Amino acid sequence: MTSAQRWPERGWALLQLFLVAFFSQAEEQVCQLRGDSENPQLSKDGDIILGGIFSFHSSWNDRQKTYTYKPLPLECTSLNFRDFQIAQAMLFAIEEINNSTDLLPGISLGYKMYDTCRSIARSVRVALALANGIEVVSAPSVASCTRPISHFATCACLSDKTKYPSFLRTIPSDYYQSRALAQLVKHFGWTWVGAIRSDNDYGNNGMAIFTETAQQLGICLEYSVAFLRTDPPNKIQKIIDIIQLSSSKVIVAFLSFLDLDVLMNKLSLYNLTGYQWVGTEGWIFDSQTSEMDKNHILDGAIGLSIPKAHVSSMREFILNVKAVHSSGNDMLAEFWEALFNCKFKQSNSSTENQRECTGHEDLSGLQNSFIDMSLMPIFNNVYKSVYAVAHALHSFLGCNETCNYKKGKPVCCYDCIRCAEGEINSITCVRCQPEFWSNDRRDTCVKKEAEFLSYEEIMGALLTASSLFGTCMTAVVAFIFFRYRKTPIVRANNSELSFLLLFSLTLCFLCSLTFIGRPSEWSCMLRHTAFGITFVLCISCVLGKTMVVLMAFRASLPGSNVMKWFGPTQQRLSVLAFTLIQVVICILWLTISPPFPFRNLKELKDKIILECALGSTVGFWAVLGYIGLLASFCFILAFLARKLPDNFNEAKFITFSMLIFCAVWITFIPAYVSSPGKFSVAVEIFAILASSFGLLICIFIPKCYIILLKPEKNTKKKMMGK
Repeated sequence: MTSAQRWPERGWALLQLFLVAFFSQAEEQVCQLRGDSENPQLSKDGDIILGGIFSFHSSWNDRQKTYTYKPLPLECTSLNFRDFQIAQAMLFAIEEINNSTDLLPGISLGYKMYDTCRSIARSVRVALALANGIEVVSAPSVASCTRPISHFATCACLSDKTKYPSFLRTIPSDYYQSRALAQLVKHFGWTWVGAIRSDNDYGNNGMAIFTETAQQLGICLEYSVAFLRTDPPNKIQKIIDIIQLSSSKVIVAFLSFLDLDVLMNKLSLYNLTGYQWVGTEGWIFDSQTSEMDKNHILDGAIGLSIPKAHVSSMREFILNVKAVHSSGNDMLAEFWEALFNCKFKQSNSSTENQRECTGHEDLSGLQNSFIDMSLMPIFNNVYKSVYAVAHALHSFLGCNETCNYKKGKPVCCYDCIRCAEGEINSITCVRCQPEFWSNDRRDTCVKKEAEFLSYEEIMGALLTASSLFGTCMTAVVAFIFFRYRKTPIVRANNSELSFLLLFSLTLCFLCSLTFIGRPSEWSCMLRHTAFGITFVLCISCVLGKTMVVLMAFRASLPGSNVMKWFGPTQQRLSVLAFTLIQVVICILWLTISPPFPFRNLKELKDKIILECALGSTVGFWAVLGYIGLLASFCFILAFLARKLPDNFNEAKFITFSMLIFCAVWITFIPAYVSSPGKFSVAVEIFAILASSFGLLICIFIPKCYIILLKPEKNTKKKMMGK
């Protein structure tokens, strides 16, 4: 494996802080994680989740791979108090922000922290777990954003924005440290030096910059060797041999403290003391380095360190860690047991000789690296990383048209572009789900308002009142006709068909009520079929009355015997036959593809229209077409009979009524098609009511006028007069 292929040692820090934000709930599954999910060692729910990747353990046990079953997860060993301590800095910052009223008010930060065990494979796996999420990922309802922010990754290679456009850090690049190390060596007049580096991007890139600067300053390198702590022993032995055979007494070590730990163990075996070590921030200021150096090999080492810093109250926060605060957390329990050499009840790591842990043990009296505050500069970098994310989120969530993320400003300053309607602000504009719409601020998706013609609104109330008024008016006319049923004007106009027509008109007025209210399965099937059948019954009665007028005129001619072919029985049968045809059409419609309630999400962008889908459009137009056919036939017959020489010719009133009826339904079609949402239903109700009122007024009101106000005309002589 070449050095370019190796995972950078400081890559642990590269992936140590992620922002993973979830803004909405999932509904439509589009992809699913394969394999076993990675569970965080420490976690807490929140509105926005910050992810952390740490090495809570420093090594792992290899498990033999037989390739006959799926490899088991790594068994992590050797607790690393150093990274557990750094994780507390992240928790401290999160808790401080959650308690703040100025930064991210009303929004809680949560966290998910994973353990890498210092394994490259596991580091990649948990990084992907944070980036992708361990739950089912759905779109477009879930929006997530992942941005790595490091507190300790110094590799200059990470400054390349073409390769790492989203990488951020709170520690300077090695470009500056490498040049400063060369100047430090030159300052002391050391011109003949050796160099050791970690065989990864951190060491190789850092040493390359150091070598270039050293040559410019007149410093010569006797040797420059690279290794990793995982290298075989013979390779490390070669490095020991090179150091022993060299004449230079200054060693520049561009190493991580993990690699230095392995190297120190080997150097201790040969008692290689007396060398002047020049180190990087990766190990020079770490208290663990001096603890490892039992043979004083590194005595007198100099180097560069992260600037001193102090985070107020962080020491108290770390010392206040209690195992009881996270009962049931295996990670914290294991840490507590190792820290105090005790055991919790039912612990997997317990032994008979250990005392029982209470979870309230006092940390302040321990002599352990966990309470060592020498890493406060690193804590400060973690602290700043969390706050950088929080401030970015605060600005982002409050972003509006007044933003400057402008011309003449640095490239990080942008004009915020308002998302389109139906989208909300995220890292990019995210489309709301079909049943949702963006609010005015474009910061959340709200459920669309359901629209339908209801009884409570003004338009629905007026149409309901009109329907009930027409029903009452028809009932009054029916009462008048029944009260004066033996008078000539009632008897002369076929009283049986008149009462049947009034009954059908009552049903026509009432059927309009089925179009009002929230659509349901029964109302959708009832409204169109009831409308179709009642109107055919109504037109059939009018058609029967028209034919009676024509037949009566023909019967008055000398030698005519036509009325015996269109007597009361034939009239009833004709009405029944015409209506039965419509009943058959409706039954076929309901059987094959009936109307059904439908949520129209496309007609109006910010509302859901609750309407009745037609099911079979052929059935719908067959019902309307049959009504139109009967109405046209009735109009033609009435038009032909309008000038027959009767004193009270009913045909001319039928002509007017059918003219109104046909005009209403001809204009209905374009109005219905062009009306949006509930207005299309209102147009249909208006057409039903208008045509019903037209039939009622034109056919019956003139007769009621004579019955009530002109009784002198309600005689047989007047009726039979020419």
